[in-house]
Amino acid sequence: MTKYSYIFTLLTVFLIYSCGPSLSDQNKELRDEVIAVHDEVMPQMGKLKNLEKQALNLAEELESNEEGDSLRVQELKALAYDLNQAHEGMFVWMRQYEQENGERSPEEVKAYLEDQMVKVQKVNEDIKTALAKASSLLEDQ
Repeated sequence: MTKYSYIFTLLTVFLIYSCGPSLSDQNKELRDEVIAVHDEVMPQMGKLKNLEKQALNLAEELESNEEGDSLRVQELKALAYDLNQAHEGMFVWMRQYEQENGERSPEEVKAYLEDQMVKVQKVNEDIKTALAKASSLLEDQ
């Protein structure tokens, strides 16, 4: 009887494992999620550069004014820097991102994509943070 229960247990484990999504399918879904995080903020890239220019122009204008607010100038320059860094962060991530699995095993692909998800979420958050900061600092201009 124990012989049959052992075989039954192995068969059950095999069936459960084989019925689930394959690691390749999971990796495809994960890759799609990584790209979705990227695609959420990619359309904002032009806006980042426009806001950066606006902040720098406003800072320059305030600096040329004898009664210019030096704290405001520093805030605007810091904003321009943050906007530039968010913009550059996207392109740094895109240059290093590999769309093909290459010679990696499915387990290596999964680890790579999980790492890329962390990186692209950071890029996404940096862009959203910079845009929010620009909205608050430039709204009254």
